[in-house]
Amino acid sequence: MDITIQIIWLFVLAIPIACISWTVTHEEIFKEPREWCVKHSKNEKTLLGRKLFYLFTCEYCFSHYVTIAFLILCNYKLFLNDWRGYILAGFSLVFLANVYMSLFALLRQAIKKEKVEIEKIEQETDTEKLSN
Repeated sequence: MDITIQIIWLFVLAIPIACISWTVTHEEIFKEPREWCVKHSKNEKTLLGRKLFYLFTCEYCFSHYVTIAFLILCNYKLFLNDWRGYILAGFSLVFLANVYMSLFALLRQAIKKEKVEIEKIEQETDTEKLSN
């Protein structure tokens, strides 16, 4: 595969990896299973058990396993056409997916901050109208 196509695949494959990792570890739809995993990651008796349950609560950790699934599904290799290509692709995809998730988190934080500021301004305006 041409190097340009490999780089395009890298940036594109990281998107669904980030999306799946973020959704499972942050969004409301998986809240109950995630809370159950958080509880078990803190209270499980064995180290392996605690780490296994923690996997579903950390987007960075979870993104490694999602990446492995995508590498198998897409047979994507980066630069080298043997097992080393899988290793390079795997860590590159994890890195890029986590960059995407970090940017998404910053964007959501900025939007939330803006909503809070707007609500504050609206409350102040309503208070001024009532006092006049």
